[in-house]
Amino acid sequence: MIEAESKSSGEPHIREEVLTEMMARWLPPHQVPRRVRVHTDTTDFFRVEYDDVLLLEQRPYLVRHNAKELRFGLEDEVKYWVKRAIDLEDGTTKIIKLVFYEKFTSHVGGISFECFRSPKKEARILELVNGHKNFMHGFATTDEKDNVIRVLDFIKGETVASYIHGLKMDHESYFHDVFPEVLDNFLECVEAIRFLHGHAEKHGDIRRDHIMIDRKTGVYRWVDFDFNFRHRENMFGYDLFGLGNILAFLVGMGDVKLRDLKKSGAPALASLREEDLNIVFRNRVANLQKIYPYIPNSLNEVLLHFSAAANWFYERTDQLLEDLGGSRSALRDAKPEE
Repeated sequence: MIEAESKSSGEPHIREEVLTEMMARWLPPHQVPRRVRVHTDTTDFFRVEYDDVLLLEQRPYLVRHNAKELRFGLEDEVKYWVKRAIDLEDGTTKIIKLVFYEKFTSHVGGISFECFRSPKKEARILELVNGHKNFMHGFATTDEKDNVIRVLDFIKGETVASYIHGLKMDHESYFHDVFPEVLDNFLECVEAIRFLHGHAEKHGDIRRDHIMIDRKTGVYRWVDFDFNFRHRENMFGYDLFGLGNILAFLVGMGDVKLRDLKKSGAPALASLREEDLNIVFRNRVANLQKIYPYIPNSLNEVLLHFSAAANWFYERTDQLLEDLGGSRSALRDAKPEE
């Protein structure tokens, strides 16, 4: 039986037998659902469930499951407005983001940012970055109630956070042998954000789990840019702070936290001061050279712009890129000879 979850037409625009035939192309016989429920109105995204079909611009997508939050500590949190689905036309996996509004206030260095989800903003950026290798790709469309739906290509790979956490080596080996390549890829990511800023757009939610490492190409790619923020002083300040947090994570081979230093009895702990900590996350060390003295001065000075002692913040991505370019050269000089 086919059911239409549509409040206006009341009838699906595709026959049940056609949908069943399409599903049979991509699913084993025992997984083809007997009951087909078609949605053309996604306003109540909780109603869109496993084995339902989203019909967007007459193209059907079979919903498999809800996405989950990738952020550390929230991995089991279900994102009911984000669906993993099969495009029944060609069998490809898609991530479909339905409309969900939320907002919160964040504080960085005494500056408040009002952050909120904006499906229209993400739709604009998807069009802007079409073909750009350092971003996720997809397109935006609307359902019958004019909700802005984003249909995204699924990126096979892992987040940069997962990659770093999975490394099994000491920090010095990582810093000299792995980090230079990681930094090169991160520089591409910063260049990509400069591209956005050059078009008066912001990513809006720059985090380590919003960089995917494409398994096929090895390219680092930004995902999830539906957050926007209202700014008072610097339009791009929130993005730049996010870039600084990722950089510290990459340099430190993870977050360097006070509690971990205490547990390990790190000698450097005695020399740490309040000004050596992150400007917002006061449990994280920003002055990483005190922990790892082989970090070049030029790179550590970049990190200090995101510390509690900072009296000058990056205002543009090209400033950060210029300083990181000098740091990249210093890494070559700092590597011990074999």
